[in-house]
Amino acid sequence: GLIKIRGDRCWRELTCMNYHYETQPVPNPIAFYMHRSPVWFHQFETLVNHFVELVVPFFIFLGRRMCIVHGVLQILFQVLLIISGNLSFLNWLTIVPSLACFDDASLGSFFSSRDKCVKARVLAMQREESKEKGSALPYGCYVRKVVNISFGVLIAYLSVPVVVNLLSSRQVMNTSFNPLRIVNTYGAFGSITKERTEVVIQGTSSLDPSDPAAFWEEYEFKCKPGDLRRRPCFISPYHYRLDWLMWFAAFQTYEQNEWIIHLAGKLLANEKDVLSLMAFNPFEGKAPPRWVRGEHFLYKFSRPGGKHAGDGKWWIRKRLGPYFPPVNLEGLRKYFEARQWPLSSQN
Repeated sequence: GLIKIRGDRCWRELTCMNYHYETQPVPNPIAFYMHRSPVWFHQFETLVNHFVELVVPFFIFLGRRMCIVHGVLQILFQVLLIISGNLSFLNWLTIVPSLACFDDASLGSFFSSRDKCVKARVLAMQREESKEKGSALPYGCYVRKVVNISFGVLIAYLSVPVVVNLLSSRQVMNTSFNPLRIVNTYGAFGSITKERTEVVIQGTSSLDPSDPAAFWEEYEFKCKPGDLRRRPCFISPYHYRLDWLMWFAAFQTYEQNEWIIHLAGKLLANEKDVLSLMAFNPFEGKAPPRWVRGEHFLYKFSRPGGKHAGDGKWWIRKRLGPYFPPVNLEGLRKYFEARQWPLSSQN
C-alpha cells in the first residue's frame, strides 16, 4: 500500500486501474472485459485497493471480530486479483497468513459434527485440555512459552529497521534487512505502465535479413500476448517465468536484458529445451532459421463488440520498430564467448 501511495501519482489520482488490466504482466480473459469498465468503477477499485492494503491490516489488533473481518476482506481481495489476472502464485501465498485470522469457533461451521469426524475429535481434545487446566503445567509448556516469547522479541527487534524504512519518505521496497532474511519489505505495482509494449521474436530462412522479400515467421509464447486472435490464458497459480521476463524486457532495452540475445542464440540452434518453453515454433520439422530478430510492438485490447473483436482479435497492435537487430549463429559467436555462454551448432 505504501509503495503505491508514494510511487506512481496515478494511485493518488485514482486512475491506475484505467491501465492495469491491459498492462499487467500476463492478462487473462476477465481482464479483457474489466479493462472496459466505466471510469467511476476504476476509481472505486483503486479506493478499495488503498482501503484493503492501508487500513484493513490494523483490524488484526482490534479484537476477535475485527480480526475475522480482516481475514475475510483480505481473502476476498486476493480472490478478486486471482480472477482478474495471472499474477502467478503471489495472491495464493498472500491468502495463507490470512487463514490465521480464523479461530476454531469461526471455522467450526465448515465441519461436520458427527461422531469420529474432525470437529468431534477437536471438541473432545478441548474438553480434555480444560480438565487439565486446574493442574500444574508440565515442564515442557514452560519451555515452549520461553521459546515463543524469545522468538517474538527477536522478530520485534529485527523489525525495527523495517518499520523505520516503511515510515520513511525514502523507503526502499523489496529489501531484506538481515542476513537470514527473516524480515523484509515487499511492494508490487508501485508504478503502473500506461501502455503495453511487447517483444515479438521472429525468424527467417532468408540468406539476407535486409531483403524486403525476406519472410519472417513469429515464435509464439505460451501465455504472453502475441497472436492477435489467441485468447488470453488462465494459468494462475502456475507461473511461466519466460513470459513474465518478456514483459519486463519490453519496457527496457535488450542491452539491459542480455538474456534475450542468449534466447535468440538458442532458437537459432533449435535447442529442444528452449523450444519446450514456447507454444509455437514456426520452424518445427524444418531447418532452423538463419536469422532471428526482435520486433517491438504496441499492444492494446480490442473493444468488445467492435470491428477487431468481431474479426476474432483480442488484441490490436502497432509496430514501434526493431527491438534487437537480426542475428545469426556466426555473428553471435564472439558475443557468447565474451560472456562464457555455450553456443550450440544448428541441429
